Amino acid sequence: MSNKRPRILMLVENCYPQDTRVRNEANLLAAAGYRVLVIAWRKPGQLFTEKVNGVRVYRLRPFEMFNKTPARNAGALGTFCLKVKSFLGYMAEYGSFTGSCLVLSFYILMKEGFDVLHAHNPPDTLFLVALPFKLLGKKFVFDHHDLSPELYQSRYGAKGGFYSWLLHLFESGSLGLADVTIATNESYKQIQISRGRRDPKTVFVVRNGPDGSRMAGAVPSARLRAMKRTILCYIGAMNPQDGVDYLFRSLHYLYYNLNRTDFYCVVMGSGDSLEDLRALAKELQLEACLELTGFVSEEDLLSNLAAADICVDPDPSSPLNDVSTWIKIMEYMAFRKPIVTFALKETRFSAQEAALYVPPNDEKAFAMGIAKLMDDPTLRKKMGDFGRGRVERELQWSIVGKNLLNAYESMYG
Repeated sequence: MSNKRPRILMLVENCYPQDTRVRNEANLLAAAGYRVLVIAWRKPGQLFTEKVNGVRVYRLRPFEMFNKTPARNAGALGTFCLKVKSFLGYMAEYGSFTGSCLVLSFYILMKEGFDVLHAHNPPDTLFLVALPFKLLGKKFVFDHHDLSPELYQSRYGAKGGFYSWLLHLFESGSLGLADVTIATNESYKQIQISRGRRDPKTVFVVRNGPDGSRMAGAVPSARLRAMKRTILCYIGAMNPQDGVDYLFRSLHYLYYNLNRTDFYCVVMGSGDSLEDLRALAKELQLEACLELTGFVSEEDLLSNLAAADICVDPDPSSPLNDVSTWIKIMEYMAFRKPIVTFALKETRFSAQEAALYVPPNDEKAFAMGIAKLMDDPTLRKKMGDFGRGRVERELQWSIVGKNLLNAYESMYG
């Protein structure tokens, strides 16, 4: 590779630097000498453009059309209407973001220039932005965060049909146009090779991994410690496919059926299902043992996580979850926390002996798994130490991120 590193323009339909994976990738590439620019969403209070740790960020105002969150007990008509509204909403939103990225990309090309367009999905429509730049000799990197067809099936309980076909079409366009593709794990890599007909030499696995700076010892929350109860902790998204409702029903069984009142669960994060989950927690009468915080500051998140005795991952078995890797698993492990989780393929690979696995989607078994760890502090320590060691040796970002540099060097080496 020449001494002058290529200039990279990243596209992400999320806020920056709040998106942890995109931030890690941008910072890693910038530290390696690449000039990195990012087009992202603009949240209230953020500037249209600024430099964040050496990365130039341009921001677009988010556009949302319709509420697309599946409702409980919606009925056949309600489900049909939701699917129609969701289709129209997503097409409008993805179309708006894709079109805006195209226009802004040409502006950036003329103002600052770039050599590589690096698209983070979803949406999978961003290959349409890359297409004219490919004709101008630019490279295209497709960073495959989510399997969009499986995400649709998991979120809405769909079995296929026109929407799935369209998502497969967009995915094929992204995989087919890319010079190299990024997969978050081996399962995604095999899907890219088989479904996207990618040459294995052009597919690079870049796993999620915690930043070393987040692995330093945070001060445990004095408020939680003062409760003298076993502290459970969940961090992450709260969307229909994330299974937080499974966790709540497990906690109900733990509290009322197993008569375990000696725990307190802190659930941190936000998402489309947050208000539905607040209603479910009230319906299940979990006020005495559950705290649903919504979004919290980084300081509070790390403090609460440090105070936890057990961490939970309730992602249920689904077409998406069965083959996906969750950053929260590695975050838990980095903090030496034992994990209770459903036995899913990629979760098993990540956590190994750091987790207690229960049959997928079995809420009672999940509750009994929590109770087992509550009663066995020796096992908790053993699992926590194993998880921390695995992250330090194999899974932290400074290690797993190296394959991203290999991907870029393969294009210019």
